[in-house]
Amino acid sequence: MLRWMDECSGLRSVALRYFNACGSDPESGLGEKHEPETHLIPLLIRAVVTGQPITIFGNNYDTADGTCIRDYIHVTDLAEAHVVAIEKLLAGGASNVFNVGTGAGHSVLEVMRAVEQVTGQKVPHEIGARRAGDPPVLVANSDKLKRTLGWKPKFPELEDIVKTAWQFEKKRPA
Repeated sequence: MLRWMDECSGLRSVALRYFNACGSDPESGLGEKHEPETHLIPLLIRAVVTGQPITIFGNNYDTADGTCIRDYIHVTDLAEAHVVAIEKLLAGGASNVFNVGTGAGHSVLEVMRAVEQVTGQKVPHEIGARRAGDPPVLVANSDKLKRTLGWKPKFPELEDIVKTAWQFEKKRPA
């Protein structure tokens, strides 16, 4: 539809395809807090804080540790992708579509280990059934975004992303 609007009326746009947005912005102190919570990192942190086990959906995927692999992109990096995309449009750039991710995949168990490393606590968890339709691996290729707009993630490391989410959680009222 966006391409059609560009062709018919010259309305330029940039579409950003997000992968798993996560973390907390260190400068603003803003983070993720909503119900129901469905995102992995906040759920893992919630399990640490409350002692209530998180359900890991499936451990029989065709991956090294049997859990799904996803690309986790820090919210600050996602915001920066928006800024550079808008700046490009304002400078006369053409309409475009970009993936926004780090290009690195991490399994659910790797994310859980990162949360344990950052918090210094074990994550209580149980293994549940796979969710219908979940692909084993889903990782962004952001090369076009990097090449075209000069964007690159400032938080490419999973542990750094988790640290910002943990810092946000520690500042929240009990």
